[in-house]
Amino acid sequence: QGQLEESGGGSVQAGGSLRLSCTTSGFTLRMSCMGWYRRTPQKVRDGVAVMHSDGEPKYADSVKGRFTISYDSDRDTLYLTMNNLKSEDPSMYYCAARRSTGGVCHGRYLQGHADTFWGQGTQVTVSS
Repeated sequence: QGQLEESGGGSVQAGGSLRLSCTTSGFTLRMSCMGWYRRTPQKVRDGVAVMHSDGEPKYADSVKGRFTISYDSDRDTLYLTMNNLKSEDPSMYYCAARRSTGGVCHGRYLQGHADTFWGQGTQVTVSS
């Protein structure tokens, strides 16, 4: 059974930066669609960024130019680098991954599918 584990969350001041990491056990992120989500006040997981291991990233409008999703194939680790953190960014951040040998990758591909792996989340707090 595959598992994902996030790390790197914490508390920073507005304008600061954090880098989240997502590591795996039991499967590889290669040939997978993977992404970062955060929980909204309405308790919904909202997509932040997604990418295929062999593709280009896609971002939510709210984080474009500030957040960067990246994949290190040598470490088989997914990252989310968050710069210029704002008051609307605090949340629990989750990573997700699902096998995609055909290269398909978007938010709907990950959400609501039984074969998508999810981590337990890492908390990000931003103080003003």
